[in-house]
Amino acid sequence: MHLHRSTAWRRASTIAILLTGSCLSAAASNPSLAARVLDPLPLGSISPKGWLQDQLQLMGDGLAGHEHDFYDYVADSSWLGGSSEYSDLNEGFPYWFNGLVPLAYSLGDTRLKDQVSQSVNYVLSHQQSDGWLGPETDNSTRNFWGRFPFFLGLAQLAEAENGTDASTQVLDSMHKFITLMHSMLEDNYLGYVSQSGQNIDDQWGRARAADMILGLQWLYEHDPRSDTQVIFDCMDLLYEKASNWSDWYTDSLYIKQDLDTVPVNITDYYYPFEHGVNVGQGLKFGAVIQRLTGQTSFGDNARTAVDWTFQYHGQPSGGVIADERLSGLSPVRGVELCSVVETIYSLNYLYQTLGDVEFADRAELAAYNALPVMLTPDWWAHQYVSQTNQPISHTFDSDPFYNVNTAGQHFGLEPNYPCCTVNHPQGYPKFVSNSFVRSGDNGIAHALLGPTSVNTTTNSGVSVTISVDTLYPFSYELAYTVQSTDDFDFYVRVPSWASSSSTISINSETASQVQADSSSGLHRVAVSKGKTSILYTLDTDLRVTDRANDTVAIYHGSLLYSLPIGEKVTSYSSNVTGAPIGVEEYEYYPTTTWALAIDPSTLEYNGASSDATLSNPIWSLNAPPVTITATVCEINWNLTGGYAPNPPLKADRKCIGDSFQTKLVPYGSARLHIAEIPTLSQT
Repeated sequence: MHLHRSTAWRRASTIAILLTGSCLSAAASNPSLAARVLDPLPLGSISPKGWLQDQLQLMGDGLAGHEHDFYDYVADSSWLGGSSEYSDLNEGFPYWFNGLVPLAYSLGDTRLKDQVSQSVNYVLSHQQSDGWLGPETDNSTRNFWGRFPFFLGLAQLAEAENGTDASTQVLDSMHKFITLMHSMLEDNYLGYVSQSGQNIDDQWGRARAADMILGLQWLYEHDPRSDTQVIFDCMDLLYEKASNWSDWYTDSLYIKQDLDTVPVNITDYYYPFEHGVNVGQGLKFGAVIQRLTGQTSFGDNARTAVDWTFQYHGQPSGGVIADERLSGLSPVRGVELCSVVETIYSLNYLYQTLGDVEFADRAELAAYNALPVMLTPDWWAHQYVSQTNQPISHTFDSDPFYNVNTAGQHFGLEPNYPCCTVNHPQGYPKFVSNSFVRSGDNGIAHALLGPTSVNTTTNSGVSVTISVDTLYPFSYELAYTVQSTDDFDFYVRVPSWASSSSTISINSETASQVQADSSSGLHRVAVSKGKTSILYTLDTDLRVTDRANDTVAIYHGSLLYSLPIGEKVTSYSSNVTGAPIGVEEYEYYPTTTWALAIDPSTLEYNGASSDATLSNPIWSLNAPPVTITATVCEINWNLTGGYAPNPPLKADRKCIGDSFQTKLVPYGSARLHIAEIPTLSQT
């Protein structure tokens, strides 16, 4: 084994080179983690209700819940004794497992739990004698990256099965693995840094190191045993050779302009920081490292990461514009489904760790807009990338993307690379499982708003059950039924877009205005022992946000609105190996005019009626009970290469014919949509 100087020395040397200032080693004596602002609850504590229950059930009945039955990269994965992998990284099964565990346990679905159990039993029973998890037997072919999502899946499973033999088996396996990981990392970073000096094979693990560090932090907090020093050494070693996102998000390095205008030698060199999925995962890097080191400068850098990412490369729906690589702000460019679900998870983690309400606002924005628009309403097909302005979804004549094929924007089983097929199931299940958190010694907070319920305890031991009856985000009343064994503090998050007229009422008493904490956005309600009813009513106005080239994005609450386009849907059987009859590919063609300009002064919100109910599935055209009326007119704007190019310059916009009224609809419900809408005065 190659001998190293102490981990503490290595950390100090690396920090001196890569970052400004100094950083104490996390592997010092008596190591500990910095506290979160809000503490997550174990998987299984929180259940979906209402339309979120419908969505998770559609996922279970759809592609996510059946990949184990037929999709080769899961059903015939090398992790399960098969031979099907789409890359040498062997990441397909771990991706799927990381999403299926929270889906199965949030639904309490026996069939899905059996899939989890069968899979994990095989992997753990085939754990290699030295502790390695996975099919790779030769040290030269072992790459840690695929272990990261699998480790996160194991952590969730151990939580959900807490106190059972299954949980003990999982934890035993995790400890056996980290002992090996420690020895490999000490041996010249074997399995983490390419021994050949090339970085193409190891860039994923180094760019996504925060995911494994986060998993190790979970193990330290839940079941450290006698391995505390090993756990912290592993975190230290992973951090030392990680792609340093805190260094990237500085004025000297970060690329703010359209990367297509930057010399190739520069963009190629920094590609690990530019890849869209890496970006989604990397947003949480600073918060993860702040917990490891205790240095708040890392958290500040994570705030910069979020601000800059969405300012310079953000889609109005909450996704990161990156058709494999960051792509500026054009509504023509793509947002990758893998990146969307990773972004939602990172933003959840950032809210819990740093406590800024903006992170929760952005998590909801992506979950209620960017995610649903990329799946068919039945959750059997998905896009690889979605466009902000997407009046047609089919195979292009030529595509406008950096590294996505001409079929990557249509809906199917595997529209481009298979990663999004296996990775997308984590989106809503992890959103649900992070929707409630503990706050302080005696508080429970509703962090991510929507129809859910929770059965848990405060940190001080008060047992609490809370059920939320709501149509949110399609309406703004949330009715809570609370039962507790003693007094406790209940918190509701007040989104940044909510007005001062938002109110809260306890046990039908006179409503009072909410008073949100300026940082976390949380409003405190003192709840007495027993049963309590709480009515929380948000108030808000239309928001019109300027986008490039005299276009606008239009919001009400957490929903982005788009020009709806009539849909003609055609389908054909998937040609993906192993796909059963009935698994279809879909193309959407417009049946109504889409080349429209809008007069923002004419907007009028049409809210849901007091007796409104939600359709199932809700994310389908004209299903949501909310619209925005607007005056529009047709302009000259035609497809190029089979897609909508950037809108015409304002000087070139003229109405063709008379203006007319239309109704904008929630973006997530419209597979065909224009969401960066050209403006034109029509009064």
